[in-house]
Amino acid sequence: MKNRWKWTTLASALAMAVASHAAAYEQAPVLDEKVSAGELPPVDERLPAEPLVMDTIEGPGEYGGTLRRAILGGGDQHNMVRTIGSDNMVRWSPDWSEVRPNIAKSWDVSDDASKFTFHLRDGMKWSDGAPFTADDIMFWYEDVFTNTDLTPNKDSTFIGPAGPVTVRKIDDVTVEFDFGAPNGLFLQALAYGFGYHPTAYPKHYLSQFHAKYNDDLQALVDAEPAAADWKQLFNLKAGPMDTPLFWQNPDRPTLHAWHLTNAYGATDRVVAERNPYYYKVDSEGQQLPYMDRITYDQVEDVETILLKAFNGEIDYMLRHLGRPSNKASLTDNMERGKYGFFDVGDLPANIMILMMNLNHTDPVKREVINNKDFRIGVSHAMNRQEVIDLLYFGAGEAAQTAPREGTELYKEEYVKQYTEYDVEKANEYLDKVLPEKDAEGFRLGPDGERFSLIFLVADVFGLQYPDAMELIAGYARDVGLDFQIRATDRSRLIELHTSNDFDAYLWNCSGGQADAYTSPICYVPTISNSVSWAREWAAWGVDPTTGEEPPQAVKDIFETYRQVRAAATPEEQKALMQQVLDMAADQFFTIGMVQNDPVFGIARNNVRNVPDPLPIAGQLWFPAPYTAQMYFEGGTNLP
Repeated sequence: MKNRWKWTTLASALAMAVASHAAAYEQAPVLDEKVSAGELPPVDERLPAEPLVMDTIEGPGEYGGTLRRAILGGGDQHNMVRTIGSDNMVRWSPDWSEVRPNIAKSWDVSDDASKFTFHLRDGMKWSDGAPFTADDIMFWYEDVFTNTDLTPNKDSTFIGPAGPVTVRKIDDVTVEFDFGAPNGLFLQALAYGFGYHPTAYPKHYLSQFHAKYNDDLQALVDAEPAAADWKQLFNLKAGPMDTPLFWQNPDRPTLHAWHLTNAYGATDRVVAERNPYYYKVDSEGQQLPYMDRITYDQVEDVETILLKAFNGEIDYMLRHLGRPSNKASLTDNMERGKYGFFDVGDLPANIMILMMNLNHTDPVKREVINNKDFRIGVSHAMNRQEVIDLLYFGAGEAAQTAPREGTELYKEEYVKQYTEYDVEKANEYLDKVLPEKDAEGFRLGPDGERFSLIFLVADVFGLQYPDAMELIAGYARDVGLDFQIRATDRSRLIELHTSNDFDAYLWNCSGGQADAYTSPICYVPTISNSVSWAREWAAWGVDPTTGEEPPQAVKDIFETYRQVRAAATPEEQKALMQQVLDMAADQFFTIGMVQNDPVFGIARNNVRNVPDPLPIAGQLWFPAPYTAQMYFEGGTNLP
C-alpha cells in the first residue's frame, strides 16, 4: 500500500500541475497540420483528464525522428512486442523494484488481497480516437476470456488459488478483479508481459467479428480465406499480442505509443506511426511519444542486422545483436556506425534448456522421458563448458534451470546438480533405463526398437541453438542415444509444442530472478506459448476437469505454488516459493545447460532517455513501457 500511494500521489500531483493551464500541453509538430485541418482534435481533448506523467530517465526530450530497427520474418513478433507493446494496467519501474500506475491511475486492494479495484483514466482513448472505458475490459472478460471456444487455455496471470478471476464493472472508469481468495502476487504478475490482456481488446472494433454482437458474420468469414468460421475469424483479427496475428492486423486499435500502418510480413518494412491519442506526457506537458515512428526492416538473417548496425542504420536494438560473438565486431565498428553500448540485465533461469515432452502421446517415449534416471544420464552426458567456450566465448556458467546467484531464492544445489560432464556416470544412469543396444551402439527402447528423440530447433534469440544442438546430438551419441535434429522456424516450433506434437526442443526460461515468483514456467507445469514440457499436467493444474491428472509429486507442487500466490506477506511468499523450488529440483523436469553473463544492446550516440542497465527477464517485456520517452537529441535520427 505504501508504494501504491507514493506513486499515485506523485503522478496525480504532476498531472494537476500540468493540467492547471491547458497551454502546457504540447503535441508533436507533425500533428499540427491535422489539428489545423480539423482531422484531429486539439491535444488537450485527445488526452485523458489525468494523463500519466512519466518520470523520464534523463529529462524531457525533443520531438521528431524515426527509430530504425530490423526484424526477421516468421516468428520475430517479440521484436515489436518489446518496443511497442506492454501498455498494461500497471507497470514495473525502470529498475524493476516496484509496481507503478500505467493505464490504471490507481488501485485499491482488499485486506486479504483477494479483490483489486482499478481506477481508469477518464477520457482515455484508443489509437483511432474511440473512448477506452471499463466496457472494453468487460468485453475481454465476458466475451474472450470466459469464452472457452476463443480462450480454451487461460493465462495463469488471471487464475488465482481459487480459480479464474471474476471481473465486475463498477462504473465507466472502475473495474474490480475478484479472485475469491488471497492472490498476493497479482499486481506483480499484471505488470509483466502477459498482463496485457484486459486492455488489448477494443470492443468497438472487435465486436463486429464476434457472434454475440453480429448476427450476420458469414460474409466476413467468406471474405477471409484463412477463416472457416467466426471463431477463426475473430482470432485472426484479435490474435494475442505475443503471436504474429496481433501484428498482422494494422486495423486493430491499440493503446500503444505507436500503431502499425501495415502488416508484419506483408512488406519488407513494417512501419509504426505515433498514436495521437497516447495517454502519457512528460513533466513539461509534452505528449509522448517523442519519436514520430518506428520502422522494422525485415531481413533474412542476423548477419544482415549486424551490417545495418555497422552502417549506422540501427538506432536502438539488443535483440539478435547482443550475443557475445558479436561484441568484438560491434566494438570495431562503433565509430563507423555512431553508436554505443548499454547493459542489459537479461538473466533468465537458463538460456539453453533441453525440454523433453513429459506428456508425450507415444507411450514408449513417455515412459523413458519420465524416468528421472534417463534425464540425469542425459544431463551428465552434456559437455556444457565446451558449449560455452565454442559458442559463447567462455561467457557463461554450466548450470541447471534455477534462480541466479545473488537472488533471494538462490541455492547452489539447484544450479549445480547433475552438471558434471561425466560419460561414465551418464552411462551408469542410462543403463538403468535403456540397457540394451543395437549393432551400431544405439540404445533400444522398451519396445526393442532404437530409441530416438527428435529435437525441434529454431535459430532464435541469437543463442545459436542449431550449432548447440549439433554438439548436444554428438554428446548423446557418445552414450548411445539417438537425438535427431529438425530445423524449423519459431512459429512452427510453437505450433507443434503447443499442440503437444513434439519429442523435445531447445528453449530458454524465465525465473532466474524475482520473476521466479510470477513466472515459474520451468518449475511448475504452466500453459505457455513459449514453454511446454508437461502441457497436459499444466491444463489439469488450471482446471482438473481438463488435461491429464499428474503424479502426486506434481500435484504437491501445484498446491504449494497456489499457497505462494495466496500468501499475504513477502516472507510467507519466499518460504513457500523455496519449497516449490526444492520440489521442482527434486523432480528435475528439464535439463539446463547455460546461465549466461549479462548481455548488451546498442543505441546511436544521439538517442537519449535509454534505460541503462535495461532490465529484462522472461516476461518482463522491456523497454516497451519506456520506449515512448526515448528521443533523438536534435530531433532527428541522423547525428
